[in-house]
Amino acid sequence: MSELRKTVLHGRHVALGAKMVEFAGWEMPIQYPTGIVTEHLKTRRFAGLFDVSHMGRFVFRGSGALAFLQHALTNNAAALEVEQAQYTIIPNDKGGAIDDAYLYRFVDGEYLLVVNAGNRKKDWDHFQAMRAALGQVEIRDESEIMAMISLQGPLSKSILSNVLESGTLPEPKRNALGIVEIAGSRVLLARTGYTGEPLCFELFVDCEAAGPLWDLLVAQGAAPVGLGARDTLRLEAGLPLYGHELGVDPEGREIPIFACPLAKTAVSFSPLKEDFVGRAALLRQNEEFKEFLLQDDAPRSVLPRVIRPFAMVERSIARAGAKVLSADGRRGDYVTSGTMVPYWKTAGEKLATRFTDEVGMRAIGLALVDSRLRVGQPIRVEVRGCTAEAVLVPFHLRSEAPPYARPVLHDSLEAKRPAAPAAPTLDKVQRLLDMAAENTVWRQRECLNLIPSEMTTSPLVRLLSVMDPAFRYAEHKQVRAFYNAEIFYYQGTDFIEEVERMLEDELRTYLGCTQVETRVISGQMANTAVFSALVDCASQIDRTAEPRRLRQVLNHPILHGGHLSAQPMGALRDYIARDPKTERPAVVHFPTMSSNPYRTDVAACGELLERTRPALIIFGKSMVLHPEPVREIRALVDRLGLRAVLMYDMAHVLGLVGPHFQEPFRDGADVVTGSTHKTFFGTQRGVVAMNSRPEDARWPLWEAVRRRTFPGSVSNHHLGTLLGLLMAAHEMNHFRDAYQTQVLGNAKALAAALRRAGMNVAGDPALGYTQTHQVLVEVDYAKGPEVARRLEESNIIVNYQATANEEGFTAAGALRLGVAEMTRFGMREADFEPVAEMMADVVLRGRSVQDLVKAFRQKFLGMTFCFTGKEIETRIEQLHRLI
Repeated sequence: MSELRKTVLHGRHVALGAKMVEFAGWEMPIQYPTGIVTEHLKTRRFAGLFDVSHMGRFVFRGSGALAFLQHALTNNAAALEVEQAQYTIIPNDKGGAIDDAYLYRFVDGEYLLVVNAGNRKKDWDHFQAMRAALGQVEIRDESEIMAMISLQGPLSKSILSNVLESGTLPEPKRNALGIVEIAGSRVLLARTGYTGEPLCFELFVDCEAAGPLWDLLVAQGAAPVGLGARDTLRLEAGLPLYGHELGVDPEGREIPIFACPLAKTAVSFSPLKEDFVGRAALLRQNEEFKEFLLQDDAPRSVLPRVIRPFAMVERSIARAGAKVLSADGRRGDYVTSGTMVPYWKTAGEKLATRFTDEVGMRAIGLALVDSRLRVGQPIRVEVRGCTAEAVLVPFHLRSEAPPYARPVLHDSLEAKRPAAPAAPTLDKVQRLLDMAAENTVWRQRECLNLIPSEMTTSPLVRLLSVMDPAFRYAEHKQVRAFYNAEIFYYQGTDFIEEVERMLEDELRTYLGCTQVETRVISGQMANTAVFSALVDCASQIDRTAEPRRLRQVLNHPILHGGHLSAQPMGALRDYIARDPKTERPAVVHFPTMSSNPYRTDVAACGELLERTRPALIIFGKSMVLHPEPVREIRALVDRLGLRAVLMYDMAHVLGLVGPHFQEPFRDGADVVTGSTHKTFFGTQRGVVAMNSRPEDARWPLWEAVRRRTFPGSVSNHHLGTLLGLLMAAHEMNHFRDAYQTQVLGNAKALAAALRRAGMNVAGDPALGYTQTHQVLVEVDYAKGPEVARRLEESNIIVNYQATANEEGFTAAGALRLGVAEMTRFGMREADFEPVAEMMADVVLRGRSVQDLVKAFRQKFLGMTFCFTGKEIETRIEQLHRLI
């Protein structure tokens, strides 16, 4: 032991009673007195602290640093902006791995590469030999002067937040970086790790500051974790370990890089990389890897075996090197890693799932197996001279529901919903009718609905939506041979043709525009039609070529309230190009103000627009507290001479269009889309609008929107709800001024009342916290779903909402509230004072207020801002008799 190297934290490990062992030439803690199982479990439920200073840390600088890394590593280093990191591999010319590594770009002009401890000298020599040929790069080994600490687990974020002295945590997404100050020292902070935890951080600090930093994190509740649990955690996460899943197999054969599933994120063939080490071999592997993903059963010569997770069915533990037999008895496959891992058992379902204090154990592993084998197929593993049954599984752990990583047991993947008991059809019909009546009474007469994306329609709208057109077709399109007249493909459509004409007239009046498309049946479909139309217009010059996708889009990111349909994960997905540099969808985001993350920083937009020159700018949010800066961005676009289309997705604020809130076309929007059932009074449909005429430059876009609506998107465009929407449009045009001013006043009243009640209301107090129908209340990190459930139990229906500092919807720490629907049921400013008090009772004091809510709701059962009176009631009775 005396000849082994020691990290700067060695003394602290000994003082904590760690069992020290040799690892890659270092004396390292394998476990602390609590043991590997406890350390594993503490990381998964709380926070684990790891000394990883034994790993190698190389710094690359100089004018040739990027070119060197592009040649020496598999990933595209040019894709890294400052404060970004990426997983990568150091390849050999045969497509095998010399090592795997992580590349960080904390500051401009410098890259930090972290390599495995056992490969540090080998990697250094490899780079030095390559440097002699490439030159123009400075490589420094800073492993001795820079310590590295890993903090992993669901409490790691709060621990770091408690000790930050300056700076902010990196953005809430993996591989984001930042520079902060902790305990008086500069710390390079990365959202990376080797445990599968969705909340994970690695800290780089000068060696002399490592001890105090370690002590501070331990004092905050982080549990020291040794190499033993580090290995069980990475195995449960399915992460490769060099010498097991990368390198050579037990028979000395090189494992192809693409045999490891992480290769798809670690290898890039970007033209920016040109010819890099192993490129030709990796291209061949990649072709067979695609066949593997497509589950093609053809024999593979380059990638005959791949790494797959497996779970033991019998009570046996598979160890690395054990032989694996397929169901037909064929040999030649191996376990690369295997052990028994602990897990917290859970109770509850869906978002109410919680960890109990009960612990389970399961035997799992990774194996190098025939690439034709599929998930669910049985295999047998040799254990102590016998064979034990196992099964290939897709994964052991899932991390997409922060703040927790959640174990996935192989038998749970096969669980089926229990079959409903057999019952006579009439009994089932009666049960359905009873359930529908009960739900309607609860939602319409006993609850306060504060979900901002919902609206109860008036009795007239509901009744008209089930009248005769609800069962019919009315496909139609303009035909130039008939002077652009709308030609219908069905008979009996005169009535619906008149309805569509009247609806378009009403919406043109409301929106202040010349063109309206009403056949889209949702806001997302409206957006899809516009995206498709933009691609269609860009491709008109050459219809024989592949369609030209949108080259660059500016939008709001989803965690800043952006619409799902305007994201690459949503409707934009099939229409956005890939950025050739980043190899990700070509999307950039509106900057936000540091003092108010819910408002766009217009001053910062000028440089962004000039640098990125987007083809499409998408305004609009689902979490919206302020009007969009359409007028200001229009002025910047015009000044820069950009040809960008300005699209405003008004789904949440369509019912607020006008002088009291915002007039999009007067401000300079080219296209407006929206849902017709949120703040608007309508049925669940969508709309696309433009202020364009045949002589305008944008007219071809409007023609494309019409084409991409029909026949591009819809056939039957739900004629019943179209009829209901016409009545809603009449209501909106008649009552808009009184309704809109009341909604905006009610939202400010609710925000102020919640603040007085002790709730943490987000937004700008100088603006009354909101300028829309929405109010945002912060409850606590990851508590949003649970608080929303408790409010529902008291008959107050709200949205939980993730904010810009949170990792996803399951980590939501806020509630998104809206006043539009309850305004329509007659509530005024003063009525929201008791609502705020009841919410505070539930959220802050843990009380149930269900009976109070039911009694309060009885004052607000009648619909307002709609047509009433004896004559209207008579007409309603007549229509009821016709159903």
